[in-house]
Amino acid sequence: MTTIGIIGAGHIGSQIARKAVQLGYEVVISNSRGPETLADLVAELGRHARAATAAEAAAAGDFAVVTVPFKSLADIPVEPLAGKIVIDTNNYYWERDGHVPALDNGEATSSGLLQEHLPTSKVAKGFNHIMSTQITTDGTPADTPNRRALATASDYPEAGELVARLYDEFGFDTVTIGPLSESWRVERDRPAYVVRQNAVELTENLAKAPRTI
Repeated sequence: MTTIGIIGAGHIGSQIARKAVQLGYEVVISNSRGPETLADLVAELGRHARAATAAEAAAAGDFAVVTVPFKSLADIPVEPLAGKIVIDTNNYYWERDGHVPALDNGEATSSGLLQEHLPTSKVAKGFNHIMSTQITTDGTPADTPNRRALATASDYPEAGELVARLYDEFGFDTVTIGPLSESWRVERDRPAYVVRQNAVELTENLAKAPRTI
């Protein structure tokens, strides 16, 4: 059975965990406040989930989901994620995270900076442009007309392929943006951000996204 290590148990992390256990995954989930604070969530998730520290969740996962505020990037454990695919759900909000000139100026991407922090991992953007509650409610079977689509980006084809498989299991089509350097196209305030769109519409919205806001 595949285990997903989830680092961050907020709105997105908890929803991914809920859907994952429904699909038969094992989940090891962490937050910044300690495993004991996740007792209620783990009880809800059932026997296929347990709480742990971030390092333990990273080590336990066959792959990982990092879903923490950008300002906490430096707290993501590096060594336990070595060689693993890491799905990054983060969006940069300067109001919360503080200004990062390289992001403000369009010289870097938040997922690209996570990849720099995790040089031995394979980072892919995912689940960052959908409302958290819709992760468990908007999915539909493959070939459903007008099926909702989500985007991914990665410097590693195998990482993007894993995200696409997970999207499909969750009930979404996939549009691949390209490398992490292009992942800004699906970030906050762009046309593709948190709107329901099928694959054709998402592709169009990605193409018309402005580099800086």
